[in-house]
Amino acid sequence: MAKKSKEARGQIILECTEHKTSGMPGTSRYISTKNRKNTPERMELKKFNPILKKMTVHKEIK
Repeated sequence: MAKKSKEARGQIILECTEHKTSGMPGTSRYISTKNRKNTPERMELKKFNPILKKMTVHKEIK
């Protein structure tokens, strides 16, 4: 078997920041990928939150 190589591009989970503070039940999460070598810091993207029905900031979680 071949040796497992370290992947530069890995999966990340983005979670809504406004939804956590609102106290409403449920969560808004998206799964995406990023290149860990080029962007080692945590990502922030604007995504649609279907529960709040508006665009909100989603931050990367571990």
